[in-house]
Amino acid sequence: MATDKVWVITGASSGFGFALTRAVSSAGGRVAATARDPERAQALRELAAEHPERILVAPLDVTDAEQSREAIARATRAFGRIDVVVNNAGYGVFGALEEIPDSEVRAVFETNVFGSLNVVRAALPVLREQRSGHLVQMSSVAGVAAPSPGLGLYAATKFAVEGMNEGLLREVAHLGIGVTIIEPGMFGTGFVASLGITPVTQPDYDDSVRATYDRLSTLDPSVYGDPDDAARQIIAAVESPTPPLRLPIGRDAITAIRAKLTGELAALDASASATASVG
Repeated sequence: MATDKVWVITGASSGFGFALTRAVSSAGGRVAATARDPERAQALRELAAEHPERILVAPLDVTDAEQSREAIARATRAFGRIDVVVNNAGYGVFGALEEIPDSEVRAVFETNVFGSLNVVRAALPVLREQRSGHLVQMSSVAGVAAPSPGLGLYAATKFAVEGMNEGLLREVAHLGIGVTIIEPGMFGTGFVASLGITPVTQPDYDDSVRATYDRLSTLDPSVYGDPDDAARQIIAAVESPTPPLRLPIGRDAITAIRAKLTGELAALDASASATASVG
């Protein structure tokens, strides 16, 4: 694996963002590594100190459109161009759809969906002028396959960014700009531990939402994939001569997505004869 590209990575203080920052810089690339609060991102600051010529740490709250534009501008000034923009910042929420507070619903959409949109809109003028570049959207297996009970709202944000980025590719491919959606399964990124949890209060959800939470909270860490392995797969996909639109990562993700698509095809075939002539 080798790269001479300039990457902008949001949410670089932990998880996939940190793993990508480390992998890109180790492979010879340069990274504008952004975090909502860089002063608290000790591991990221230590990594940047090891590679001062390759890693620029910058503040970015993706829900702030102006700050998104400034982060892209700062990266462009520092490195002369940008080649890959990774929309990684985001978080998960867990709870019954009926019970999650409206404020939390709006907050997770502001970050996961509108935050991604802010970064894309900030980056596109630079990429269009260059007539080159690649946009990477971190999604999830839950952005394709039916999620476990309690993760429906999180899945809704990932379904949204999947549709947004699939449509985006059709708008920009002729300009030399690529788009790849990453669909990881369970990895050791701290996702489960950092979930925003709304406690179940309705007994009717004990067998669905509460049962899922009990299962997630007792998962054996050995089932999680290695984020560093995922980072290498993402870099390889971006640097491929034919980058994929979607990249499922992890055996569990591939199994779940295959089951979902196979089921949808079967359902389509079952209904097609009755519905094809309608309209």
